This record gives sequence, C-alpha cells and structure tokens, in this order.
Amino acid sequence: MKTWPSLIAMFFEQAETLGEKPFLWAKKDGTYQSINWRESVEIISGLARGLKSLGINPGDRVMLCSENRPEWPLAHLGIMAAGGITVPAYTTNTVNDHAHILANSGAKGVIVSSKALAKNLVPAAHQTGDVKFIISVDELDLSQSPGPDIHTWEEIVEKGKSEPDNLAEYIASVTREDTAIIIYTSGTGGAPKGVVLPHRAIIHNCRGACDAIGELGLDDEIFLSFLPLSHSYEYTAGVCFPIFIGAQVYFSEGIEHLSKNMGEAKPTIMTAVPRLYELMHARITKGVKAAGGLKEKLFMKAVKLGTKKYEDPASLGFGEKITDAIVDKLVRDKVRGNFGGHLKVLVSGGAPLNAEIGIFFTALGLRLLQGYGQTESAPVISVNRPGLVKMESVGSPIFETEVKIAEDGEILVRGDLLMTGYWQNEDATNEVIKDGWLHTGDVGLMDNDSYIQITDRKKDIIVNSGGDNLSPQRVEGFLTLEPEISQAMVYGDKKPHIVALIVPDEEFAKEWAVETGNSNNLAEIIENEDFRRHVSEAVDRVNENLSVIERVRRFILTTEAFTVDNEMMTPTLKVRRHVITEKFGEDLEALFGR
Repeated sequence: MKTWPSLIAMFFEQAETLGEKPFLWAKKDGTYQSINWRESVEIISGLARGLKSLGINPGDRVMLCSENRPEWPLAHLGIMAAGGITVPAYTTNTVNDHAHILANSGAKGVIVSSKALAKNLVPAAHQTGDVKFIISVDELDLSQSPGPDIHTWEEIVEKGKSEPDNLAEYIASVTREDTAIIIYTSGTGGAPKGVVLPHRAIIHNCRGACDAIGELGLDDEIFLSFLPLSHSYEYTAGVCFPIFIGAQVYFSEGIEHLSKNMGEAKPTIMTAVPRLYELMHARITKGVKAAGGLKEKLFMKAVKLGTKKYEDPASLGFGEKITDAIVDKLVRDKVRGNFGGHLKVLVSGGAPLNAEIGIFFTALGLRLLQGYGQTESAPVISVNRPGLVKMESVGSPIFETEVKIAEDGEILVRGDLLMTGYWQNEDATNEVIKDGWLHTGDVGLMDNDSYIQITDRKKDIIVNSGGDNLSPQRVEGFLTLEPEISQAMVYGDKKPHIVALIVPDEEFAKEWAVETGNSNNLAEIIENEDFRRHVSEAVDRVNENLSVIERVRRFILTTEAFTVDNEMMTPTLKVRRHVITEKFGEDLEALFGR
C-alpha cells in the first residue's frame, strides 16, 4: 500500500500524477465547476510563498476559519507548504471561542473565508498581540486599523507567485513526526484543548480507511463534503483520504441543499454523522406514509425483506427472493437514485449510530458502515468491513492499530494514529496517553471477530447526534451564574441539541412571589408562566455567549436539588448524571418531542 512521509509530499506527488483531472468542485453561477490538480498546485504554491513573505516560518500557527469550499483544503495545504501549522476553527465559534484558540495556539496569522465569519473572528484577532495578519477569501470591506494587517486571498496568492520558489526543498525535509495540524476539541474541563496531530497519524488513518473499504474497488472516487472541515472526522475522511486515493471532492451548498447536491455530484463515498441518517429516515418514512396505498406496501416489503437478509442472508425462501428482486427494482433503485445512484458506501461516525437506523438503510440497498474514533486518534480507530457488518458495533480496528480492553472496561488504543499530545499541556496529555496507550474514556468489549461494541462512557461529556463534543460543565457553569438559577444539568447525548433541568434560586423565587403577590410555595411558583418567563430570559442571556451547539433550546423546572452529598456536588462525577437522568429522564426526553 502506497505511503508518504508527509501529507504535503503526498499531495504534490498525487498532483503530479493526476495533473489535469478535476480535484475540487464548488458551485459558481449555479453550476458545479472544478479546479484540477495542476491548478491547485499553482494556488497552493502561490499562497505558501505569499505566507512566507508575511513572516510565516516553520512551526508557526495559522488559524483557518471557513465554510466547506475549495479554499479550505487549498489554504491548509498552502499553510503546510509554507512550513506553518493549520489551526482550524469552527464557523459557529463565538468571539471568546476564537480568542481562546488564538491566544492558546499563539497563531501568527488568520485566514477567513467570508464577511459573516470575520464578524466574530476579527475582534478576537484584535484581542491578542500575536496575530500579525488576516487574509480574507471574500472581500471584507474593512479599513486598515491598528491591529493585524488585512490582505485578500488573491493579493497574497499573486504576491507569492513572484517570490522565490524554494518550497520543494522544505517539503522534502518534512518528516512523519512533524506536526500537520492542531485541532481544538472540548474537554471535560470546558476549555478546548489543541490536539497536535503529526503527519504519521493522519496518513495511518488514510491507509487504514483504504484497507477497510478497499474490497469495494477504489477507482476515480467522488466525495461530497458537507460536515465541518474543522472537525477531525471530515478533515481526515473528506480531505486527506480523497487526496490519498486521488479522488474528486464536491462541496455541498449546505445541509438544506444536500439532496439536490447528491443528484449533481453523484458521490461514490459519503461520510456523515448519525443525525443526518436520522433526518433522512424521518423524511423518507413520512413521505412513504403520506403516499400510502401500493407505494407504502412495496416500501414496507422492501424494508422487511432487506432486514431479514441483513439478519441472515440465507433466510429468504424462493418466493421471498422473487419478491425481493421486484422491490429492489421498484423501491431500492429509487432510494439509491436519491443518493445520486453511484454510492458504494456510506460511513457513519462522530457519534453513536442507532442500530435500527443503520439496518433501515441497509434494508433499502445502501451499504452503511459505522466507525469509531476520537480527535486524539486522527480520528479513526475502527470501522465495520463491507464483508461483515454488525450494526450494533463500531467494527474492528483499522490497519496496524492495536486495541485492548482494560480491566475496568475502558477501550485503550495504540499505534501510529495517536496524537503527539495536547498543545502545551503536558499534564492533560499524560492523563490520556499512558505507556503509549490512548485511554479513550469509553467503555466497551470486543467479540471473537475483534469487533468493538461501546457500552458506556467514562468521560463526562456530551456528544450530540451531529458528532459535536460539548462540555456540560461549561454550559451548566454559565447557567448557575445567573441570579435566577441555583443548579442546572444539561442533557442531550446523541440528540440534535441540548435541553436542561433547572433548579431555580429559592431566594430569587420567593422575592419574586412577594413582589408579584403570588404564593411563596416553590412548587406553585415554578408552574407560574410569568416566573418561567424570568428563568427563560436568564437562559437566553446565557445562550448569547454560547456557540450554536451549546445553546439550551428548552428546559424544565424542578424544586428538587440535585446534590445529595458532597460527592454528588462534583460536576464531573458520572454517577451524578446517571442518578438525575434516571429520575428525570422521561421529562427530559419529552422536551425533544415539542
């Protein structure tokens, strides 16, 4: 299997081979237009030399904040070719989020794609003295002011083309242990930590992915990218892996246009998070039910027979095989056509997939493989294989990756896929990497096929159904700073957003009762809509300072304090969430149905 010493060497060698073939596709004037590999080399080379002229030296960090578009991988590769280290930022980050990452990483420059994203990023860049320049892909309409110099993308690329071309010598010197990217991820303490990923970790992932799905035949593949590229999952699976196998990448116009874009791009490989499959499942079943009649009967027959085949391929009788062939043409072909008609595989990762959802799509003729990983492992640890799919599991370890189960059930991982460590945080690094093993914080077991089943989480962290990690303690901490709120617990693991259980501040509640002439009985107070409005306003104030994924959408009030003893007061104790969720779980679940 082909390998390279670095990602940037990999790109330039692939580009030399693929030349005029299309590489990156994006909508322009209503139609998809491509940038080929050779054109990409020119842009990356110009940007790299332009960055060097701005003072970027080997090891300097450059923040990248952009939607999914060709400029994201081009910027990352340009930073890498200049010797810099890319620090991706989520497009949903607040000013404070950006300021923390800029200060913590010591970023020397910033590349931002649009005026909308610059709104939060530029003020953050002004807060730190380390940022020397900002490069904008789109016109920002900002006048120069004290602070970082502002340049346009075209200006720097063109400037770079006139600078000395000394990139080849540097690229040849990059080793597999050098840092390729620093991806910030939430920890249980709340403050995002920078995961330092060397070239070897990401190339190891690419080799592992190629080995896992290689039996499907990889030839001129097409990817459709829509998950945020600042997430390690999409970064590796949606940028690095396509380069590794010489594939084309189409960039979606957004989740609301995904169905149309699938028809246009006709992807052969797609990576997504469980939330997308949940939404698609709901939309498909709703449409079938609305159609009713013969169409609904045929659809349900396709699901029933497909499920039976998944559970035991040899279980269909002669008559069922004939019926299955009929519904394959009448139902499954149409479903496959809605995904572009050329899909070889759908991969689910970033969060746990409901096995029933996976079986539903499998029954409809789509090959869906669930995988597992963490940012600290670049991120893929395991994935189901096409020849053996177990929807309740996350598959077997990828190529040359060791996995073992500790005595307490924790999943431990070792291999070239591991991070170097957390950026400038040796203590945190030593907490998760011990004797060369990554302690994942997840609890699970392995079967006789070495397939991993995750049964629990040791880490007190929420992973929503979109695959985003968020620290509950951070959100709860902000909530309990409000005078109206005494205690709070947020809830939403594997859910599309988070909700909260809130204990109002007793003193505030009783003062409100006196001022408004209401009963001072707490149980009656929390039922009062006017009082609830006051608490809602407090939640709204907190939400203003949170990123989109952290915002509390709905809440319920209770007068029962969470903390029973000193041990239960510790917010990171898993037992706390377990006990509270057991008691209020049904009420919290009901909030998602509103």
